Amino acid sequence: MTYQENTSGKLKRQTSRQAIMLAMEGRWQESVEINKNIIEHFPNDVDAHNRLGKAYMELNDYAKAKEAYGKALQLDQYNTIAKKNLQRLSHLGSNAPASKESNSEKAEPHLFIEEIGKAGVVNLYQIASPAMLLKMLAGDKVMLKPQGSSLAVETVHGDYLGLVPAKQGLRLVKLIEGGNEYTAAVVSSDEKSISVIIRETYQDPSQIDQVSFAGRKLEEIQPYTSDRIFRPEYEEEEETGEAPAFVEESTEASEAPADEHEEEKEWEQES
Repeated sequence: MTYQENTSGKLKRQTSRQAIMLAMEGRWQESVEINKNIIEHFPNDVDAHNRLGKAYMELNDYAKAKEAYGKALQLDQYNTIAKKNLQRLSHLGSNAPASKESNSEKAEPHLFIEEIGKAGVVNLYQIASPAMLLKMLAGDKVMLKPQGSSLAVETVHGDYLGLVPAKQGLRLVKLIEGGNEYTAAVVSSDEKSISVIIRETYQDPSQIDQVSFAGRKLEEIQPYTSDRIFRPEYEEEEETGEAPAFVEESTEASEAPADEHEEEKEWEQES
């Protein structure tokens, strides 16, 4: 390997890592710029095109997102991430007004690491319309809203998404009424289903002997890591909890050497 090739590969890995970090921080406009820069130097980088598509989706620029994902699929006809998101975009249409600000709010990466008794992933029921679910992406922060004995999940703007399963919902409602506090975010979402991870962030002294997520054996716990979720839908959500990434396990079809993706392994996908 020549010195120039080695330097080029190192630069690509560094900028790719920066692009992933920007996505994890929800800095989508900056994400657009850095991925466009990567593509300028490495036009056949499928991951960069996918990341660019993700950033444009977060900025509600569906037309440009479709273009970016289309290019990724052109470069790799078997790329599941590009296919999945192009399908999502076909449902959303391309008429959403472009915006430099995302309508969503991203959860902190540490939320996606399950802790026995403190966090868990649930599949919602009595879910919202397909149009609403398709707008939700892995990593989007959501709100928990007690409604009598039920626990509803809403977007940060107050739009209804679904209900936490009855038994778990009732348990969490009682703990919330007792003073506990929780945060939650989308793990995966498509037109037919949505799963969220819920984490206890504060336990009231009166609830000291109560666990938020009881009855789960260690082998039943599904670990989620921040990069799986925050890789622009790089993950296959199907592999995350519903069935993936905030988190992906790098399910993208790619012939690039493993070392080039090492830092991106595990935001499994979303949509």
